[in-house]
Amino acid sequence: MDVPPFVKRPGGFFKRSLSQGFESMLSVTIITKNEARNIEDCLKSVAWAQEIVVVDQFSTDGTADMAKGLGARVHQESWKGFAGQKNCAVEKTTGDWILSLDADERIPGPLKEEIQETIDRKDAFHGYFIARKNFFSGQWIRHGGWYPDYCLRLFKKASGHFEERAVHEKVLVKGPTGYLRNPLEHYTYRSVADYLIRMERYSRLAALEIPEAKQPSLWQALTLRPAFTFLNMYFLRGGFLDGKKGLFLAASYAYYTFLKYYRFSEKDLASAHPGPSEKEEVS
Repeated sequence: MDVPPFVKRPGGFFKRSLSQGFESMLSVTIITKNEARNIEDCLKSVAWAQEIVVVDQFSTDGTADMAKGLGARVHQESWKGFAGQKNCAVEKTTGDWILSLDADERIPGPLKEEIQETIDRKDAFHGYFIARKNFFSGQWIRHGGWYPDYCLRLFKKASGHFEERAVHEKVLVKGPTGYLRNPLEHYTYRSVADYLIRMERYSRLAALEIPEAKQPSLWQALTLRPAFTFLNMYFLRGGFLDGKKGLFLAASYAYYTFLKYYRFSEKDLASAHPGPSEKEEVS
């Protein structure tokens, strides 16, 4: 039987002793801004971890209070960019291992058990990629490049950090890495409107990362690249098997590709970065 990682007492929670559980200490990190609709399910899915650190960007919807009530250690910080905010959360942890999550992600039971077994192995790698089951508007998208969608999320604190980039932040690990078998669950865009709003914001940010030296010809960027994006997602990667949502995603990714390069050509770039509740999923 599992030992609860946090034991309720008047005025809050206290953390489980390491002698009651794992040999290695796991710290879960989450960055938030106005994630009241997501944070409870996320935190409950990792309630078995020895430490949960939430770095909140001064939410106004009660996110910070909800997280505190569920046993997380909450720090409120101004926005430093996605990588900067996540590195800030990592710095505030005390564990040997880091599991970095977004508020709309969940750790199912099989993945929990695999993580526990993995971090206690003496021959463990320095970092692990975890597959994501991405849900769009309530449907698990299995094709079109949306699954398995491996991301490096579990790593030794001493070995990894987030690379500083405008978008597409990722963990850089010094040392060998591996892959876990079980996926996490990612409840991304709740609706088509939600997706389109964020795609509009992120096309500007993505344009910032297009190197001047590697920019293709404008004609190629605005015609061939969007067309290839659609063909790749919908036909080559089987997006048609996901029904009308697969068609919508392939078409919208093609439009996103067009918009990204058009904005680069027009220098219509973002001056302000969005917060974590507006995180980027398209690439």
